[in-house]
Amino acid sequence: MGRKTQGIVDWGNWAGLAATCFFAALLQATNGFGFAVLAVPFFLLLAPRGTAIPIIIIISFAVSLFVMPRLYRFIAPGMLYRLTLGALAALPIGLVAASHANPTIVRATAGIIVTGFTILLAWHRYRRRGRAVTLRPSSDLAVGVAAGVATGLVGMAGPPPLIYLMLGGAPMPMLRATLIGFFVVIYAVTLVANVTLVGVDRVTWLTALSLLPLVWFGGRVGLRVGERLGEGSAAALALVVLGATGLYTLAAALYGALS
Repeated sequence: MGRKTQGIVDWGNWAGLAATCFFAALLQATNGFGFAVLAVPFFLLLAPRGTAIPIIIIISFAVSLFVMPRLYRFIAPGMLYRLTLGALAALPIGLVAASHANPTIVRATAGIIVTGFTILLAWHRYRRRGRAVTLRPSSDLAVGVAAGVATGLVGMAGPPPLIYLMLGGAPMPMLRATLIGFFVVIYAVTLVANVTLVGVDRVTWLTALSLLPLVWFGGRVGLRVGERLGEGSAAALALVVLGATGLYTLAAALYGALS
């Protein structure tokens, strides 16, 4: 077994991670997306990369597993199979890149993904046209490859398939169910790979488990906030938060590189 990850023992950092989990879960509950997209940049700033990514993977897997029983009947099996096949084939590329990449590059990559994700979501929401892409088997595989690399590198599996399905006009029940099914598989495999190849220490496991109540609480609050704001206002708020997060992460990475 390889090098163990460095656990989190600083309470100030834990408080920052807890606040991040709360607001990321709130965002997820109000819009149906956004937990890892919002959490990853701040986790990379508050914790060593070898600890931040496993925690994100553990939490995302737990949340997806919890939600799966409510949605599985709406899954598109063929699409899920192709997305997963492409992701599993490309996951080692992301894991190898993560093990050799400079932390500043990883943070910058996370910032670019979040910023690009926000721009595409805003474009999709406010445009007034039909489907922008066609959902086809070859595209499913290609999107799965992109998601596999992103998962291994920065722990974010969601942006490539979510953008693909939204731009392809997928029905919302199928979109959410297929995404959650994809998350269950890809995060489970990524977690096993991290445990086997790198090692995840006891403190990291305990930190992830200690953050789950904040995720639950943020989700409960997010459901109420979403009801009060309405779909349009909640989506606009999500875009503002995600855009600010992406730009801040890019600025922090640039500052780190220059200093």
